[in-house]
Amino acid sequence: MKPAPFSHHAPTSVPEAIHLLRENAPEARVLAGGQSLVPMMNFRLARPTVLIDLNRVADLAYIRDGGDHLAIGAMTRERTIENSDLVRQDCPLLYDATLNIAHLPIRTRGTIGGSIANADPAAEYPATVLALDATLVAQSVRGERRIAAADFFDGVLSTTLEPDEILTEIVVPKPPAGSGAAFVEISRRLGDFALAGVAAQITFDENTVTEVRLAACGVGARPVRLTNAEAEIRNGELTQDSLARAGFAASGESDPDDDVHATAAYRRKLAGVMTRRALVKAGERAGISL
Repeated sequence: MKPAPFSHHAPTSVPEAIHLLRENAPEARVLAGGQSLVPMMNFRLARPTVLIDLNRVADLAYIRDGGDHLAIGAMTRERTIENSDLVRQDCPLLYDATLNIAHLPIRTRGTIGGSIANADPAAEYPATVLALDATLVAQSVRGERRIAAADFFDGVLSTTLEPDEILTEIVVPKPPAGSGAAFVEISRRLGDFALAGVAAQITFDENTVTEVRLAACGVGARPVRLTNAEAEIRNGELTQDSLARAGFAASGESDPDDDVHATAAYRRKLAGVMTRRALVKAGERAGISL
């Protein structure tokens, strides 16, 4: 299949890109890595009349150490994140999530901003930035807007970005000392979208959990912050009993639909299983074993 006719613009700066978007919104779409948008256009599930290609905007590809956080440009390739010592050391949850994304050719072309702005509920990065309490920076001709990850995802393939805004940066806090992180998922085949996946970051003071952040993908219309599961773990020790309670809570917080890949009941069960696995793995990485 071929896409419907469209005009193509390739700006070389953010100001040029946002002015093009203002002039052509809401008919325009922004192209980042194209791993989701291009197939949708080929099947004519998406029919933008204007495509604004960000691949020549070099200023949007970077990973910077901000002291207590990392700032990552929206056009940073997933493969760059995978190979970054800075990400591996200072944001291990983001690194772990990246390893679960599709296959090497996809990660070589795909971008962190493209994945987040696409907002596929089964994708790894949306759940990861939700678990990290990341801040998403958007720009338009009106200026810059900073959006908490908790306020960014609005539904299936839908965000709170305005039609004339471009996601330009992702700000992820560094974890405190005594933390461990893990992203685990299960899919029908290696590289497929997850039937269910969980991002976990957990912080200990000796054996006591002082902070825990959990978010799931594949189990709702958007990534799901598992606050009830977090409450079962926080301020206690990581035990088989607390893990069982957290898994049960995670299943209850999930709201999937039946589809050709799995029933809703199966995905809810997987949410609990993945939560327990993610917590155990994160705990081990923090030096806590059951």
